[in-house]
Amino acid sequence: MKATQLLHNLGQSIWLDNITRDLLNSGTLQSYIGELSVTGLTSNPTIFDQAIKNSTAYDAAIREKVKTGTAGEALFFDLALDDLTRAAALFQPIHDRTDGVDGWVSLEVSPLLAHDTPSTLAAAKELHARGGRTNLFIKIPGTTEGLPAIEEAIFAGVPVNVTLLFSREQYVAAAEAYLRGVERRIDAGLNPNVGSVASMFISRWDAAVMGKTPEALRDLLGIAIAKRTYKAYRSLLASPRWQRVFNAGARPQRLLWASTGTKDPAASDVLYIKALAAPFTVNTMPEGTLKALADHGVLEAIMPADGGDCEEVLAQFAKAGFDVVALAAQLQDEGAKSFVKSWNELMAVIVSKSAALATAATR
Repeated sequence: MKATQLLHNLGQSIWLDNITRDLLNSGTLQSYIGELSVTGLTSNPTIFDQAIKNSTAYDAAIREKVKTGTAGEALFFDLALDDLTRAAALFQPIHDRTDGVDGWVSLEVSPLLAHDTPSTLAAAKELHARGGRTNLFIKIPGTTEGLPAIEEAIFAGVPVNVTLLFSREQYVAAAEAYLRGVERRIDAGLNPNVGSVASMFISRWDAAVMGKTPEALRDLLGIAIAKRTYKAYRSLLASPRWQRVFNAGARPQRLLWASTGTKDPAASDVLYIKALAAPFTVNTMPEGTLKALADHGVLEAIMPADGGDCEEVLAQFAKAGFDVVALAAQLQDEGAKSFVKSWNELMAVIVSKSAALATAATR
């Protein structure tokens, strides 16, 4: 049995951190669902930038949309929603079979809105309505300004993938924003079952300290942060406040491991997959990591609910001079800026392709 199936049997959902029109057109995504236990999908501006830049699969659609006067950001969201609604249809049977626990796809609001609460909320509502799919998450960053938008989106019944979380504290803040939205729905007599995941970015921790730590601590920081967060997650789910909303019909907001591709060339290509094996979580994997897991991955112990040795490991990092609270804030800020950079590059690609295809059409 493939390690992907074993991981699925353990109780962790495997999602693909990629979307391209070629993946859809070739039947590759369907094969991942059938053969590699993939039960969902995530996307971000960087993924779409690479997909549109490096493929001709979008050219015909761009050409047609340009003819109707669609341009820039509006054109991009048309393309993205075309892809993601197709993917959502492939995952719909899983969504139905799990009664909404699994089978989700994710679309991100413009990263230019990361620090703009009202605009983030308005964009989340609009994109979800346009998507018209019950299994479409709207990704909202867990920044200070994003937290009120998360609460309001959940209250409005918009399923949310909270993105750009880097620490236990950032995760707890996002989870509480979700919970407040659910509690308000209960108080208003609304159905409290609004789907959500909270996405913790892992490998960027180790990339940030690469070459600055003692060799004994190499590639241990991201995993320690994940274990600390998993302990908080399990504690929240067991708390009386959360159990009250579960009793009223709400579902838990699942913890999702993101940025799980190995960035250290000297480390295992399934380093974070093995370390982050934990029931009732999601691991969204780059395509190469998914294939590596299926080809030669071996699962070992599951992540301990009590955090295991995380505090001892983090104490060693503190002793080595690392302030993880400050680094978490830095990583979230850098992550938001990185998505803005990718977004701007994506918009430039949309503009240049639109112009080139329009010119070609007149010849």
